[in-house]
Amino acid sequence: MQRHGTRATTPRAWAGAAGLAALAIAMTGCVPLQYPEAQGPRTDVTAAPGSETLQEGGDLVMALSSEPDKLDPTTSTSLYTRFVMSSMCEKLYDIDASGEIVPQLATELPEISADGRTVTIPVRTGAVFSDGTPFNAEAVRTTFERNLTLEGSGRKTELGPIERVTAPDATTVVVEYDTPFAPLTAALADRAGMILSPTALADESTPFADAPSCVGPFSFVERIPQTSITLEKDPNYYAADEVHLDTITYRIMSDANIRAANLRSGDVHVADAISPQDADALLLERDLELLQTGSLGYQGLTVNIGNANGTGQPVAQREGPLAADPRVRQALTMSIDRPALVNSVFNNWYDPACSPISPNSPFASEASTECVDYDPEGAQALLAEAGVEIPLRVELMVANSPDALRYSQALQASVRKGGFDLRIQPVEYSTLLDMQKQGKFDLMQIGWSGRIDPHGNTATFLTTGAGNNDGGYSSPEMDDLLTRAAQLNGVEERAKLYGEAVELIHRDNPLIYTYRQRNITAHTVEVSGVRTYTDGVVRLSRAGFVADKD
Repeated sequence: MQRHGTRATTPRAWAGAAGLAALAIAMTGCVPLQYPEAQGPRTDVTAAPGSETLQEGGDLVMALSSEPDKLDPTTSTSLYTRFVMSSMCEKLYDIDASGEIVPQLATELPEISADGRTVTIPVRTGAVFSDGTPFNAEAVRTTFERNLTLEGSGRKTELGPIERVTAPDATTVVVEYDTPFAPLTAALADRAGMILSPTALADESTPFADAPSCVGPFSFVERIPQTSITLEKDPNYYAADEVHLDTITYRIMSDANIRAANLRSGDVHVADAISPQDADALLLERDLELLQTGSLGYQGLTVNIGNANGTGQPVAQREGPLAADPRVRQALTMSIDRPALVNSVFNNWYDPACSPISPNSPFASEASTECVDYDPEGAQALLAEAGVEIPLRVELMVANSPDALRYSQALQASVRKGGFDLRIQPVEYSTLLDMQKQGKFDLMQIGWSGRIDPHGNTATFLTTGAGNNDGGYSSPEMDDLLTRAAQLNGVEERAKLYGEAVELIHRDNPLIYTYRQRNITAHTVEVSGVRTYTDGVVRLSRAGFVADKD
């Protein structure tokens, strides 16, 4: 049985890389768009059917489509970091296959006071961090404080207006708010809920990201930049008897063709972000299982309106028609033929999107699912009204993955009809994240994997000074809407306010939402127990190799 994967050097792998280079060279041209017939909704498959007996031990290799950023839950912004951290950093809460919040390091869902301002979280006993430090309520309090105070924290906005966090005893955490904050539990089911070893945090000689320590089924071994990250089973884990693998190695393979080729050859056992170009063929292969779920997130275009000095710094209005004039941004969104682009580029696997709120969310409303009509003539009229010379040249920064480049090239052709000359700048994904935080872009094609509470898809990107507001958007009206929505518990009341926020988004267009992907993961039939949910994270903590049948 194959255990250790290596990078493919097959002719197919080289052909994939050569095709990517050719596509990048073609970015200044246009492509004819072909529109296949749209298909009906697809069925989610969160895990392969059956209940295989798993053997103990083995070294699993997962092909990861992009390199994670720093392995630090407080500052991380990458989905791919969440993949790795999910295997070694448990959270206070998690979500299950149906999208329900369930306890993980907490023992029960929080108890919330009648006025909504005090949240009490019971935490488990008997757990230890990978460095041997005991897990307790004080460790939870320490992580909360770091998330709230560390410069560059991406979690502060997610946690809301916390006034105080205390640990009255070893198993109880109390969070006190200035005003009620309904999204907290959902936030603690993601990076804000990953609890970090106080010993590791106190070690000033080593950045946490270089030697992360959490409570989890696996612990950190090494990272080879741009190549791999290796984890090993943590014998101190409180449920070590449920963990089957010896090691997990995440290998960075940005080309979808190479990931698919390595799956077929058995050099890797799991691969994320399967391209729609490959998905239909992989569905037919007997030696592979294809998992797929809808997404809570979105893909879109971030406009740099006021990020002149870096994310989180005071807003400084940038020059240029796209940044300065909402009519120009409105013209751009009207120039995007969303259904046609999704159908032609992604073989009907993905869905058009015009909002940060998934239509399957209980917080969705008619207002939040309203989409912008494709109207290139109207777009040109808006540009003329704004006094812009047509075509307006716009620089678009995009990750250099094949699917992202295919979409951006098709987008280029679509918006040209609306009066835009889109110039595409492909860069490595890690570079894209750096440029995003530094504000060194005009327009960026990037997405978000999504959260179960709409606060996680909106406030951190759209409120003034928020940790992921990389476009430097600032609107007192938006700040007020999202603050009030977070203070309410009623789904209908909150949905109404989020609908109003989407209407404001469609007026200002700081983010232009384009499509909602499906999370497509594949693995060989040699392994079982791989899970993927609507939050986009591939879960390997209980995976293992299938035992040989006598």
